[in-house]
Amino acid sequence: MLNYQGMEFLICENVYEPAEDTFLLADNLLVKKSDNVLEIGAGTGIIAIIASKKAKKVVAVDINRYAVECARKNTEINLACVDIRWGDLFDPVDDEKFDLILFNTPYLPIEEAELVDDDLEAAWNGGKDGRFVINRFIEGLIEHLNPGGRVQLVQSSLSNVEETIGRLMELGFEVSVTDSERFFFEEVVVLTADLV
Repeated sequence: MLNYQGMEFLICENVYEPAEDTFLLADNLLVKKSDNVLEIGAGTGIIAIIASKKAKKVVAVDINRYAVECARKNTEINLACVDIRWGDLFDPVDDEKFDLILFNTPYLPIEEAELVDDDLEAAWNGGKDGRFVINRFIEGLIEHLNPGGRVQLVQSSLSNVEETIGRLMELGFEVSVTDSERFFFEEVVVLTADLV
């Protein structure tokens, strides 16, 4: 069990264990009471559950079926109201729109020879340049945001943060680095982007 912000969370097998990047996002969440929130990559559900304590509605999705099950258990433990769905990126929310979208992106650059082909891999495998999932996420973003919507995402310097900022600005977002933390071989940042 993990204790965090006065709550308890199960750590489940085959599910990304909350780490520094998770807590960096959790500590910098900008959730309003009126928000309909989407979290992509729910993992244990920690971010969605924290968001649900403030937001009007929270939907959380994950491509890992073990994560969906784990997040559901953690919502029960913490008496949180979160709609948890299985699927890839925006697929489970087809034509729905949100005020805030959260994503701790899979940002590690991985060569094919390094792949282990397990359920957990989706949490960190960013493809050869670390941008495979990030780029797909950005492409689907606008059609799932309400006017004036916001995005908060976690990314590493290993996967070109400047490119992400540039792509978001091209879509009409104002982007800022909300927080960052330096690790041995990378800097992990929380980007906050407001659609203007």
